Amino acid sequence: MSTFYEETRATMESSPRAWLVTGAAGFIGSHLVEALLALNQRVVGLDNFSTGHASNLAEIQAQLGASRWKNFRLIEGDIRDPAVCREACSGAEFVLHEAALGSVPRSIQDPLTTNAVNISGFLNMLVAARGAGVLRFIYAASSSTYGDHPDLPKIEDRVGNPLSPYAVTKLVNELYADVFARTHGFESMGLRYFNVFGPRQDPDGPYAAVIPKWITAMIRGEPVFIHGDGETSRDFSFVQNVVQANLLAAMNDDPDAINQVYNIALGNRTTLNELFAAIRRTLAERGVRCTQEPVYLAFRPGDVRHSQASIAKASTLLGYVPSHSTEAGLGTAIDWALGQELARPKQ
Repeated sequence: MSTFYEETRATMESSPRAWLVTGAAGFIGSHLVEALLALNQRVVGLDNFSTGHASNLAEIQAQLGASRWKNFRLIEGDIRDPAVCREACSGAEFVLHEAALGSVPRSIQDPLTTNAVNISGFLNMLVAARGAGVLRFIYAASSSTYGDHPDLPKIEDRVGNPLSPYAVTKLVNELYADVFARTHGFESMGLRYFNVFGPRQDPDGPYAAVIPKWITAMIRGEPVFIHGDGETSRDFSFVQNVVQANLLAAMNDDPDAINQVYNIALGNRTTLNELFAAIRRTLAERGVRCTQEPVYLAFRPGDVRHSQASIAKASTLLGYVPSHSTEAGLGTAIDWALGQELARPKQ
C-alpha cells in the first residue's frame, strides 16, 4: 500500500464525509461501501438488485459490526428513474457511480437495455449530482473504450473504434462527463477499469466474468471453456486496487487531476492459458486438485485480442500504486470462493 494512500485514508477517517455509492450491492460497489464504512464515512447505497446481491451487503454488515453499519442507508431503486437519482444524491458530497450493466456479450444480445442503463442512467446521475451540489463525481469507465486501437500498453488519449454496444456506452459516459465539466464546471473523474476480480464476484449466469466462473468450475470439477486459442491476454486487477483508485480520485486536490480519465489496472497482462494454470496451481496449494483441461471454443464477437494498461497517469496525478498482484489477488478470491462452496447447500 502506498504511503500516499495511507495518508488519504487517515485524513478520511479523521474527517468523515457523506458519500453515495451506486451499484452498492454489486461486486465493486460493495467493496467501496465496505472501505468507506471502515473509515467511518456516512454512506448511502443505491441498487436495483438486477445484478447486485443482498448477500454482499449482509457480508459487510457481519464483518464491520453495528457500530460501522449504522452509518449506511440503502435506497432500492433504478438509475433509469430521475426521481430516484435525485433522492439518492440529496446530501451527498461525493458520488462513486458503479451502477451499470456490464458484459460485452450481454450488450450485443440486448443493446437497448444496456443503452438505457449505461447512458440514460448515467446522464440521470450526472444531472441529479450536479443539482444536489455534489462536490465530485467518480465513475466507472472501462478499458473497452480502447476498442480496436492496436497500441500496447493502452494510454488514455489514444482510443480506437468501439467493438461492442457496451464499449459505446462507456465512451459516451466519458463524453457526457467532459461536457458537464466544460459547461457547468462539474468535477468528475473516470476510472477505466481493466478486468477487475475478487471476492463477491458472481460466478454464475451467462455473463459471469472469467475468473470467478473458472474458479468455481474448477472447484466443482466442471468444464472450463476458453474462447479462442487461450493466447488472448488481459490486465487482471484485484478489486482492492480499484477501491484505492476511487478514494484517491475523490480526495485529490490537484487541479490538473480533475476532469480526467485514468487507467486503473496492474500494468501487465496475463494470457487466458496462463490464468488457467495460475488458478489450478493456487487451488492445488489449498488442497483442491484439478485434473480437467480447458475446452477451447470459437472466438467471441466484440472481444479485444490483447489488453494492457499504462498506469503512469494514475500514478503521477493520483498517487495510485497497485497494492495486489494478480497472483496475490487470486489467492484471496479463491479463498472466498472456497468458503462460498462450503456454505452452499448440498444437492
